[in-house]
Amino acid sequence: MKTIAIIQARMGSTRLPGKVLKPLAGDTVLGHVVRRVREAKRLKGICIATTLSPADDPIVREASRLGTTCWRGSENDVLGRYLGAAQALGASVIVRVTSDCPLFDGALLDKMLAEFSATNGLDYFSNVQERRFPRGLDAEIFTVAALALAHRKAKEPHEREHVTPYIYQHPEQFRLGSFVSKVDLSDHRWTLDTQEDLQFIEAVYAALGPRFTTADVLKLLKAKPELAKLNSNVKQKMFLD
Repeated sequence: MKTIAIIQARMGSTRLPGKVLKPLAGDTVLGHVVRRVREAKRLKGICIATTLSPADDPIVREASRLGTTCWRGSENDVLGRYLGAAQALGASVIVRVTSDCPLFDGALLDKMLAEFSATNGLDYFSNVQERRFPRGLDAEIFTVAALALAHRKAKEPHEREHVTPYIYQHPEQFRLGSFVSKVDLSDHRWTLDTQEDLQFIEAVYAALGPRFTTADVLKLLKAKPELAKLNSNVKQKMFLD
């Protein structure tokens, strides 16, 4: 099966506009996300999926700089944008990653892809429905066939804007699975949505450099628990960005 990671990205953000192109440790946030996703060896490619809005032209230029494919589609129908990208790339399995996760773990994704492949018949597999990993290591894996069915049937605005709700909210139509950490790490917030989140992520990169593992971050936070307080008061939005 041809497995492609699609990273959705846009310049608009209600809480931190332009966050995906913010400078971070000698690169952009999106640049670090792409680099860390590339560490997953089971992927056949990466695509950045952005919108048709001229405001997102900088995303297209950044995708070119990073050497990744870029697909442009509807700003609000992200489900349709994903399907268009998947079909254009000839993918059979999609990994959904959001562009605000510069602490993403490619090794974790490889483990998830291995289990997804070994469990015959799964339509959807993620580490977010039964959350025990830090927020910011989120990955959703699903077949393009499931995505196409969701595209045909999803009618509600949130089902179109957030890509996967129709799939995981209809277990009678799809075979679902979860990748669960043995240790509950769900109280950690490693995603980027506010200035406080950016301060936390900058502190991690300043301490560890650009190449680190999830274990390295956990070790850092054990040694310096005050870092986690930088964004501990941020409330998470209901759906993934």
